[in-house]
Amino acid sequence: MSMQQSYEKILTAVGEDLQRPGLKDTPVRAARAFSYLTSGYNQTLEEVTNNAVFPSENREMVLVKNIEFYSLCEHHLLPFYGRVHIAYLPEGQVLGLSKFARITEMFARRLQIQENLTQQIAEAVASVTHARGVAVVIDSAHMCMMMRGVGKQNSTTRTVSFVGQFKTDEEVRREFLRVVPESY
Repeated sequence: MSMQQSYEKILTAVGEDLQRPGLKDTPVRAARAFSYLTSGYNQTLEEVTNNAVFPSENREMVLVKNIEFYSLCEHHLLPFYGRVHIAYLPEGQVLGLSKFARITEMFARRLQIQENLTQQIAEAVASVTHARGVAVVIDSAHMCMMMRGVGKQNSTTRTVSFVGQFKTDEEVRREFLRVVPESY
């Protein structure tokens, strides 16, 4: 069964008429949209980073803040969205700045939970850069909490993942957390 046929079944199951003008092409559009929203499954870390690792003498923290993302909760297939902050401690090489957004996007465009998304980004950056340490913070809002269930409109969630020196060195971790603002 194709994704389009699945959407036709869902719309019929909720009592909709697939022949009414507003829904005539909805199964096709919905299938295309869902394919785009889950396009991260068709990407690899090697493809999105595209060898954009460059030699560098810098050993100080590099921080890329406020990378916006949109993802789908694997529990309800509802959106969650927010901002990602990524820092790393280079060890002889740096990663092109746009690649942090591309890594974020690749993992966000999969069915997710925020906790795993945070860890996946941290591990991917560590793998590509061979950094002494990586830190990732994600602040987001979850439609599954806002549109259904408890209906809490102003709730946000913050998750963190520390790798290497960010995990073992309290001063480095504190420095990172000091410069990462609350996104909401």
